[in-house]
Amino acid sequence: MNHMSILNDCIKKLQTILPDDRLLLNAPMSEQTTFKIGGPADCLVFPASVSEVKAILNTIKAYNVPYTIIGNGSNILVLDKGIRGIVIKFAEQMSYINDNNDSIIAGCGALLADLSHFAADKSLTGLEFAVGIPGSIGGAVYMNAGAYNGDIKTVVKSVTAVSAAGDIIKYSDDKLDFGYRQSIFQHNANTICEIELTLHKGAKSDILAIMDDLTKRRESKQPLEMPSAGSTFKRPPGYYAGTLIEQTGLKGLSVGDAQVSTKHAGFVVNTGHATAQNVLDLIHKVQEKVYEKHGVKLYPEVRLIGEK
Repeated sequence: MNHMSILNDCIKKLQTILPDDRLLLNAPMSEQTTFKIGGPADCLVFPASVSEVKAILNTIKAYNVPYTIIGNGSNILVLDKGIRGIVIKFAEQMSYINDNNDSIIAGCGALLADLSHFAADKSLTGLEFAVGIPGSIGGAVYMNAGAYNGDIKTVVKSVTAVSAAGDIIKYSDDKLDFGYRQSIFQHNANTICEIELTLHKGAKSDILAIMDDLTKRRESKQPLEMPSAGSTFKRPPGYYAGTLIEQTGLKGLSVGDAQVSTKHAGFVVNTGHATAQNVLDLIHKVQEKVYEKHGVKLYPEVRLIGEK
């Protein structure tokens, strides 16, 4: 059997598991990412529970079709030809947030901003740093996201994941191998589904004041009004990527509708209808020019997904 007929059989089986509104065919990924860029996914599914994730992964495994997992789509660049096979997106159906004394249980699709505000409402401290990080808690755990001297590893107590073999596995915090923008999930094929966070009681007014301050700092410095994938480059040791790019005179540099933000040089923004190729060409130009001027190599922080 050829790839397409196997994929079609897999999709037919998935249609028995998921309702029509949570299984889309030939779905433009530009509608699923904060960059507003990306070709079509052959099949896009939105699971609503850990058991559904397990059923979806078991089906995908039975047919041996390729699959890709995304969260909020805020740290990815989907390439112009789109994504083959099945894309699993954790969206509002997996965005539940529940409190349990000083811990919070969240579905992997829950947005970090929503989690920080939920914690603040309960007078729990520890998540203030995450208030402005654009993305979901699942994606944040995957890459140990951080900002303003805080990172996710300091608050994660456990993670429930589904393995490629379809088993539900619970990881305690000491098994997560967190490092700078690193976690064990980048090295195994397990799917993050639910996260338990441990926080501490604090004074609500202090928590809200910190969040307010961080929000103001972020809004004044970052181009939040433009589609982007957040910070484009990893921080090079001993430097700041945005500062190096600005010192190289690259603010406003464009390829097509992809532009080095005039507000913060560490961000590439989509000023209209940028293609993924525009973004890649711009990233390459920035890397070249910064290396020429400063001898520092910049590496993208944005995950590239799909086919050119």
